[in-house]
Amino acid sequence: MTQSDPGSPAWRHEARAKLLAFSRQSWRQEGGFFWLDDSGTPDRDKVLELWINARMTYVFSLAHLAGDDDAQRLAGHGVRALSTVFHDEVNGGWYDRVEFDGDVPERTKGCYGHAFVLLAAASAKAAGADGADDLLTEAARIHGQKFWDPDEGRCVEEVSEDWSTVDGYRGANSNMHSVEAYLVAADVTGDDVWRRRALSICERIIGIHARAHEWRIPEHYDHDWTPLPSYNEDQPADPFRPFGSTPGHAFEWARLLLQLAAGLESPRPWIEEAAEALFAQAVDDAVSDEEPGLPYTTNWHGEPIVEERFHWVIAEAVLAAEALHTWTGKQIYAGLAERWWSEIDEHYIDHETGAWHHELSPAMHQTTRTWRGKPDAYHAFNALTLPDLPLAPSAALTLGAGA
Repeated sequence: MTQSDPGSPAWRHEARAKLLAFSRQSWRQEGGFFWLDDSGTPDRDKVLELWINARMTYVFSLAHLAGDDDAQRLAGHGVRALSTVFHDEVNGGWYDRVEFDGDVPERTKGCYGHAFVLLAAASAKAAGADGADDLLTEAARIHGQKFWDPDEGRCVEEVSEDWSTVDGYRGANSNMHSVEAYLVAADVTGDDVWRRRALSICERIIGIHARAHEWRIPEHYDHDWTPLPSYNEDQPADPFRPFGSTPGHAFEWARLLLQLAAGLESPRPWIEEAAEALFAQAVDDAVSDEEPGLPYTTNWHGEPIVEERFHWVIAEAVLAAEALHTWTGKQIYAGLAERWWSEIDEHYIDHETGAWHHELSPAMHQTTRTWRGKPDAYHAFNALTLPDLPLAPSAALTLGAGA
């Protein structure tokens, strides 16, 4: 691989710089980060989203640790928004959505958004952002007390504003991102309870449920963690709770499993087995010799349901391939990573702006069935950053040690 080839360290470094330049346009003077349209202009028809603001805080925190001189200011801007704009001053925790005038249209609190607050806070602390210590203290307390269920060894999904009522739905997606946040929190705080909780989640959702479903991960469950295989069958393209199996999440879990294993003193043999099995099933279901890209979802037999190609799916696929190649040394993973880097360069990166197209049709044309604009740099930034780092400790600690 030459320095100019897609996926090379030099190519990734240049692509990341362009992505960050685009992402800086999301800065909002009054606090937080806008949802951006295709050109990088704030989309004022979209409210302020907790997941976007937390993810952008994470991105700018790591960018600072990677040597971007201006990024710490933006990370601090994100910390302030999470500490004020989205924060529930009465009950603690964070609202998922806030209008530009400060109104809160939905007051329930979600594990998904709170996992990203924890991820952002831990990363911002590593980056030395003002206010990150206090934000991390509250984020850790809230996630550990309100979302972590010690009896089930997993996280609940949604809780009422005053924390009095827990919704009956359980979700794998929010638990997956809790694993991600817990691994970073463990590294930054030095408290290994977070790593033990991450292992517990993986043992149950992957070691039990995914294994029992031929390594296609059940995404949706009822209150006692019984899988709901028909959930949202009438809304198959839902951006956060789609029907069926989600190959992109299989790739993401595979990478997280290896990051977990790399941080354990004595990794369980099943973790590598599960990571390879998840990856293999996702490849079997989603990869076509005739067509580029990867579909969003399949049914329980591996047949595509939502065939649109999302940028985050191929970002997680290439990350998993890179991680598995690092862990196993097997050439099959390097070959798939090379293929996917080429597809990313040819189809997904908008070379005029540096951002990634969020949704493409099977013919690799832009479409907006589920996503519009370019609101999220998190998956692309990870894809352009993590392959150059060890699997453990987390990027926040590794980059911080080299700063």
